[in-house]
Amino acid sequence: MAAETNSKKIFSLLGLAARGRRVVSGEFMTERAVKDGSAALVMVSSEASDNTCKMFRNMCKFYDVPLYFFGSKEELGHAMGKEMRASLAVTDEGFAKSLMKYLEDMPVTQDRYGEFKNMED
Repeated sequence: MAAETNSKKIFSLLGLAARGRRVVSGEFMTERAVKDGSAALVMVSSEASDNTCKMFRNMCKFYDVPLYFFGSKEELGHAMGKEMRASLAVTDEGFAKSLMKYLEDMPVTQDRYGEFKNMED
């Protein structure tokens, strides 16, 4: 139940951030935000290809940007009022901290560099 509530809060916060223009989405824009230092948090869909996951894992590790694998492509896109999105970057520090608080409490997430955290048996 708590995971479902956290999931709703995460998508709700993403929607608020998107309406406030504090989110960039899509592989190209996310990559650009990470490289120019404006990304405070990167989220990649759990459905993203292995190549996309590896690229963002390596890039976020190099640029020291928190990375989380969460939600489906459709869910991430819907939360922002767009089509399917495999990746997004939150550019606002406050939104990023709030999102990370909820992401850390999820039962199955991956942390900044692809290590599994909070796994329930």
